[in-house]
Amino acid sequence: MRVDAQRNYERVLEAATAAFAEEGPEASLNDIARRAGVGAGTLYRHFPNRQALQAAVLSDRIETLCGRAEELQAGEPSTALIEWLRALLVHARTDHGLGGAVLAGPIDLGFDCQLAIRQAGATLLTRAQQDGGIRAEVGIDDVIQLVAGIALAARHGTDTEQPDRLLRLVTDALRSPTG
Repeated sequence: MRVDAQRNYERVLEAATAAFAEEGPEASLNDIARRAGVGAGTLYRHFPNRQALQAAVLSDRIETLCGRAEELQAGEPSTALIEWLRALLVHARTDHGLGGAVLAGPIDLGFDCQLAIRQAGATLLTRAQQDGGIRAEVGIDDVIQLVAGIALAARHGTDTEQPDRLLRLVTDALRSPTG
């Protein structure tokens, strides 16, 4: 891809990420092109339809989230897990149905989104459990469900501090009583 085409691709992807986070998966494609500073034709050259753009945004977001888990592996295990859970909460709170919109169609992302997230989190959780900082009986599915529940519960609330407060309560409960 030419340098200018790559730059336009990245600008469209960045604009779409922001638009989908703010407005949901039905955000205007013309508005996304405007935000990116490109014409609609440029957007459609890179992404032939809405679902292709949604899939690219979702793939990028999940790769970023999983990459964050890899970065955190160098740190203290319990702290790394909790930091990643914060990133997962942000991811879940800004999804606004994007994952469902993408996964409802025929687009293949080339990987299993849920499996990628589970594996990234499981690695951090296992390290924190082996270190003794997190309860041994907790599974990654439990932790992901708790974070998803926080995201859903806080979706329509006006208390902007609530998601972080709820996550602190959950992470406090995850800590091993002996750790």
